[in-house]
Amino acid sequence: MGDTNPPDVIGRAVGRTPNGFGRPGRHTGEVLTIAGPEGADGPAMGRGWTVIPVAVVEPYAELAGRVLAGPARLGRTRLVAVDGASGAGKSRFATHLADAVARSTGVRPPVVRTDDLLDGWDDQLTFWPRLEEGVLGPIRAGRSGAYRRYSWVRRAFLPDPLPVPVGPVLIVEGVSAARAAVAPELTLAVFVTAPAPLRLARAVDRDGPAILPELRRWHAGEAAHFAADGTAERADLVIDGAPGLPHDRTRYYARLRWPRRVSADRADLGT
Repeated sequence: MGDTNPPDVIGRAVGRTPNGFGRPGRHTGEVLTIAGPEGADGPAMGRGWTVIPVAVVEPYAELAGRVLAGPARLGRTRLVAVDGASGAGKSRFATHLADAVARSTGVRPPVVRTDDLLDGWDDQLTFWPRLEEGVLGPIRAGRSGAYRRYSWVRRAFLPDPLPVPVGPVLIVEGVSAARAAVAPELTLAVFVTAPAPLRLARAVDRDGPAILPELRRWHAGEAAHFAADGTAERADLVIDGAPGLPHDRTRYYARLRWPRRVSADRADLGT
């Protein structure tokens, strides 16, 4: 994007959108960047400029209300996609948002986790037809959907389908859940981020060190996807999956926002 007119770039990066959610520019985990040719993480915001994210703690209850008040774009259903790299905290965020919607409506919305739709490690991004045919297509038509969950122990799909009832809200959580192909049907797109070393440690702690070779390949694949897809750039909310602010993480989340630009050589000062 070069080094011309950085104030205008900043204005568009933190502008508001028609559905009322703040839509930041692309976030890499530490600073906001705009897509460009200067490496996998893109260049800084104009030459010599970067933007320092600020975490703001907000209640899930308020976000649930905004989702319920938002437009239904998947038939009569409000589709929420929770995306982000492996180990960033997507599952936690999706679960707590579903809890908040349930407290508001009395009915818990279904949460479809894309890990359950993958046909093993090599199906990282190619599972989408399974989600479309079993879940999104029926919900779009006003019918309940269903899918068979993949067993990572048996390395096969389980025989009994899991129902996905049609309702006011559907949450889909996982890598590429907010991909460009589904963007027109999303009421809310969320991107959860956390530092790469922490994400790797979380995954190893959860699944064991034996998965490290596959996990590193997975991380490379998701990074390439996010760069090509521009997922975080389109996100309505970017969430800090490793917040330092003390708060009840079952009731509140930490949203990242970028209020001002700073010179890259003074980024460590926050001024």
